Amino acid sequence: MILRRLYDDGLAQASYLVGCSATGEALVVDPNRDAEQYVRAARQEGLRVTHVTETHIHADFVSGARELAASTGARLHLSDEGGEGWRYAYARDADAVLLRDGDTFRVGNVRVDVMHTPGHTPEHLSFVVTDTAGADRPMGVLTGDFVFVGDVGRPDLLERAAGQEGTMEAGARTLFRSLQRFKAALPDYVQLWPGHGAGSACGKALGAVPQSTLGYEKLFNWGLAADDEEEFVREVLAGQPEPPMYFAEMKRTNRDGPRVLGGFRRPARLPESRLESAVEEGVTVVDTRPAAAFAHQHVPGTLSVPLGKSFATWAGSVVPYGAPFFLVLGDARDEAVEGVARSLAMIGLDAVGGYFGAEAVDEWIAKHGRAGAIPDIDPAELEERLLTGEVEVLDVRNPSEYAAGHLPGSRSLPLGRLVERLDEVPRDRTLVVHCQSGARAGVAIGVLQAAGIRGIVHLAGDFAEWKRSGRPVESASEAAPAGV
Repeated sequence: MILRRLYDDGLAQASYLVGCSATGEALVVDPNRDAEQYVRAARQEGLRVTHVTETHIHADFVSGARELAASTGARLHLSDEGGEGWRYAYARDADAVLLRDGDTFRVGNVRVDVMHTPGHTPEHLSFVVTDTAGADRPMGVLTGDFVFVGDVGRPDLLERAAGQEGTMEAGARTLFRSLQRFKAALPDYVQLWPGHGAGSACGKALGAVPQSTLGYEKLFNWGLAADDEEEFVREVLAGQPEPPMYFAEMKRTNRDGPRVLGGFRRPARLPESRLESAVEEGVTVVDTRPAAAFAHQHVPGTLSVPLGKSFATWAGSVVPYGAPFFLVLGDARDEAVEGVARSLAMIGLDAVGGYFGAEAVDEWIAKHGRAGAIPDIDPAELEERLLTGEVEVLDVRNPSEYAAGHLPGSRSLPLGRLVERLDEVPRDRTLVVHCQSGARAGVAIGVLQAAGIRGIVHLAGDFAEWKRSGRPVESASEAAPAGV
């Protein structure tokens, strides 16, 4: 048996290539939209992709299962669990093999046994892998978003991200029962190959180690070690990170069937003069330069989403879906442009109408003699002005971060929900925006400015500096989040 893990750092997401060296057949599990990487990996191993599957309907990226099957002629294998509303709408048209608990399929000499493991989502499957060429017992389990290294899948996304009211407690109880069954059904030696690593929003304490064993996780993974259902439900629902707003869009897209791209399209470079008219026309323009460059000067009305590890997550939270948009790139080399387009297409933002070099910002400023900027306010000055009530502090960190400690009287408005909650932002006083260390605050300020809100300043040093300097901090037990 051949096993390859393909990991996307931007999504903190793992896909797997499982192959049979004797027959040359290969299965790809949980592919993302970059289909060519799996074809290339299979070719390197002397394999051909014949089977494509996924553990569940993903919420954090566009599935590449349909794309990969279309490009290779492989047969799709999709979950038929979960009940009405959680089955793949495109499965019949795609002639997919429908999988249910207890089913088995083979990839050459590799046997894959299907286990229904609901809780994170109702349709979730895990795949128990046995290399029958040399063994009659399983080697490992592809667990998707069910069990991670050090954590378990969150059961609250259907409610918090997809708007399915009243589902997260029921999901937590279902997840508990799935975990109890899972750890009783399999031997401790089996390896666990999860679908995400540290940095994913699909859990709250995911480990960075790529794999583990069931026995180890039973000892040290809090979710698998839990035996009391009520305690498990409380723990699994507490402190989960705020899901990005685009998760609901991904869930619908992946259920109904993502559009087949046929490869990523490299956007064209636009003339610098087009930037001014784009902003005037209300077209979304995303400035990907570093946060410090945007804070120093930018074209008013543009959004700031700096390139970096969290680029896709932030873009999905603030860039509107379903309409063309433009980019401002500080690095306009071909590989950089292609990399940005790929990152955006991975979460369904594939309507990039073109891009500008950083020179377009310089030209706009030279013409108008003014620029958008984000002034800082010193913590000492802010402490004084808080006493007068003339400022409003917006904390754009996650609710769990806010609950652990925040500036007295500040309002919690997480970046992942800012776009849909703009009506809660006061417009009659100076707004002081901060996060933990600055990155999210810059994105939030770009959104607020593009929405026409003025009088915005950034807290120098953000919460980390405020706390480090010994200034007053409230916790959830002392004050409820304002505006929540």
